[in-house]
Amino acid sequence: MPEILTTGHTILCPHGGPGTSIPLDPTFQLGNNIGLLEGDSGSIACPFLLFPCIGYNLASMGLNASTVRSRRVMLISDFNQTFTGLPLTILPAGTGIIDDSVPAAIPAGQPVPPLSAELADATAPQVTAVPTTLSFNTVTLQPALLVVTFTLFSPFPMNWQLTLIKGTPAPGNVDLTGGIPGATVLPSGGTWNQPTLVVTLTLTAVFMSALGIGVHQFFMTGISKRGLSGFNHPPVTLTVS
Repeated sequence: MPEILTTGHTILCPHGGPGTSIPLDPTFQLGNNIGLLEGDSGSIACPFLLFPCIGYNLASMGLNASTVRSRRVMLISDFNQTFTGLPLTILPAGTGIIDDSVPAAIPAGQPVPPLSAELADATAPQVTAVPTTLSFNTVTLQPALLVVTFTLFSPFPMNWQLTLIKGTPAPGNVDLTGGIPGATVLPSGGTWNQPTLVVTLTLTAVFMSALGIGVHQFFMTGISKRGLSGFNHPPVTLTVS
């Protein structure tokens, strides 16, 4: 099983900004650090000035049974996101405390059963995108369409998410997993039930023009059943001029 997440683990946003976790219960001591529980939060020193990842709230995937005062103990493999909808990267400490608990009840005196292959998986999903740079001109309204192809791979896939981070003039984040008018996603909805999946994003001139002049980024996140995640790096960058 993965390590229990503590204040001593390194947490990063996709832009490389370090996270600082804020435990609600500082009495859950694990060595020199404090163990983190579902509902704890954190702040991020994100260097992406156009629309920074400022923080996160921790949520358990329910893959372990350990609780502290009725709150689930967090694992480093639990999938979590920034407030902007982007995946957090949590690095193992190597000397952390392992959580061997499982949600199913185990008869008294019986050993913990071996993990299934999907829960023993330690490989983060692979995500690539082609092309990685796009450009659109608001005067000529060209090109009329732009298409991005995302390819995801994981031996034990769970789901995926597509997020748009808008730059100036109106910074913000948009969930494109289901597609929206002018940004068609095929297949849509986030279902991922085979190891290799190809998802296409088609952008229209009307949609790109409405984004406004500036730099906008698209992040495709793949999530495994273990909770591990991967995203396209670098993100797909659309420059609207």
